[in-house]
Amino acid sequence: MELGFLLGSIVKIGLILVYLYGLLWVLGHRQIWIKAVGVAIAFLIVQLALTVPIAGSTILNEFDQGLIFQASAMTMVALGLNLIYGFNGQFSLGQWGFYGIGAYTAADITYRWVNGDARGLLVVGIGTILAGAMIIGIQRWLSRFRGVPVMSAFTFYLIGSVLVGWIAVQIGNAINPAIAPMLGTRSEPGFLAQGVWMQIVFFLAVIFAGVFSAEISFLFGLPVLSLGSDYFGIATLGFAIIVNTLMVNSDTILPFPEMKGGRGMIGIPKLTTWFWAFLFLILVIIIMRNIIHSSTGRTILAVREDETAAKAMGIDLANTKLLTFVIGCFFAGVGGGVYAHYIGFLSPGTFDFLAGFNPLIIVVFGGLGSMTGTISASFGWIFFLEGLLRVLLGQLGTDAPTWRFVLYPIVLLLLMLIKPSGLLGNVEWGFLKAPFVKPRVKETGMSEVAEG
Repeated sequence: MELGFLLGSIVKIGLILVYLYGLLWVLGHRQIWIKAVGVAIAFLIVQLALTVPIAGSTILNEFDQGLIFQASAMTMVALGLNLIYGFNGQFSLGQWGFYGIGAYTAADITYRWVNGDARGLLVVGIGTILAGAMIIGIQRWLSRFRGVPVMSAFTFYLIGSVLVGWIAVQIGNAINPAIAPMLGTRSEPGFLAQGVWMQIVFFLAVIFAGVFSAEISFLFGLPVLSLGSDYFGIATLGFAIIVNTLMVNSDTILPFPEMKGGRGMIGIPKLTTWFWAFLFLILVIIIMRNIIHSSTGRTILAVREDETAAKAMGIDLANTKLLTFVIGCFFAGVGGGVYAHYIGFLSPGTFDFLAGFNPLIIVVFGGLGSMTGTISASFGWIFFLEGLLRVLLGQLGTDAPTWRFVLYPIVLLLLMLIKPSGLLGNVEWGFLKAPFVKPRVKETGMSEVAEG
């Protein structure tokens, strides 16, 4: 191992943390034009480091580029889990399953699109929109009745989902023949399968993948969130295993031969660029920050602190837990869509339950209830453990990188002994700090009475 590579990697990790601090500081500035300019500069810094050669090579090579995309996707997944576990107190081991659902959903949409089949986008897009309307409609209808059992409500939502899915498939099959000629084939793409149109399809694929993951989490969470936190964790772990099993058998049990089951899905268009990774990452950070510092966020935190007190104050525990779980899984689905179009290949082994502990470790490592800690730990995790450490161990032999799975729990155990609250605890940087609210001064007129 060259000493230059080791020192260079350490310097890169340090610069990335400084970069993240600067980005969050700029986002937290009061003046909008400074925010806009600062975000644009933050984007250009990495873009230039990835593309502009200096002395024959770029500052961030292809290996670093892959780590950046992985870190961006991991940050979205970990932020979603931190919202569920760190801020709401619901121990979940199923985040990786929703990450996989988002990855396969987005990949299938773009794969079909570039191969002259618009049904992926049509069915998922129409289905998610109709499912959202169905959920809202049933919710309002059930609100007229008091004491509706959870399983009865779940039955209505399940029947509605099946009906919506059937309608979406029928509409997709009917519209597809009109769009397919404009898509062409993979060897001879039509105008809708290239250029700006392809970028629009990619954006929609990632968003619809996130929404689809959120709607699946709604159906799953509705009956399961009534369990206690520990039992909920076991149930989510079972869900992740079920999702992984379906991935392995996606070409037999499920009607998706293009996913090729355990052999892995190939031919996914590599559409993820730094622009898209940066855009989705910023959107997730902004959405989560605004949720946490809103009245909804205070409700989420109240449930974590004391469910009995929160219920006494009139907070709907079930709906608060469900909303938090759905939003967190939406972030995971978006991260999965970004990851799938960076790597260009999806294997069920990537989404097994052991890998599902990664976001949990990151959340605990960075600090439960700390968005800054999660963001920093996600990038640090990928660049140090998956980048530097993997390369270092790789120099010792072909089997040496597997020792990472021995070092991970040791590092986590030491952290729990030395600093149980995580590296950053409850510390937040810049934009992620709680906004300052100037206290109101109530005028009583007592001073006028005193003067009189």
